[in-house]
Amino acid sequence: MSAPRSLVLTGAVLLSCGALFSAFVPAALTRTSAPASIGNLPMAAMSAAALVAPTAAHAAGEGSVWIPALSAVGAGFAIGLAAIGSGVGQGIASGRCIDGISRQPEVADDLRGVLLLSL
Repeated sequence: MSAPRSLVLTGAVLLSCGALFSAFVPAALTRTSAPASIGNLPMAAMSAAALVAPTAAHAAGEGSVWIPALSAVGAGFAIGLAAIGSGVGQGIASGRCIDGISRQPEVADDLRGVLLLSL
């Protein structure tokens, strides 16, 4: 049961990432003397190179869109990781509080107060 669900969720994430990256349109580049092999690379390889090396994604001229767009995506990932980390920490603290209350029910009020103060 979990394998099809995992495949569906993985596909959904990949499609949403593809839609996100296709929403950002790079600025028009002026043609310079670039090697002929760059034009033959598939778009996925060029996108991966742009994600790995942000300086390569910087378009020449003033209309660059990739760097601010990737900065916004990175900020979104950072905020998401911070939210996940704090949620995990609060879950661990709540679980330990419930364990303490189940072991010593007479101190439930003290533990509950300390838990609410720390969250």
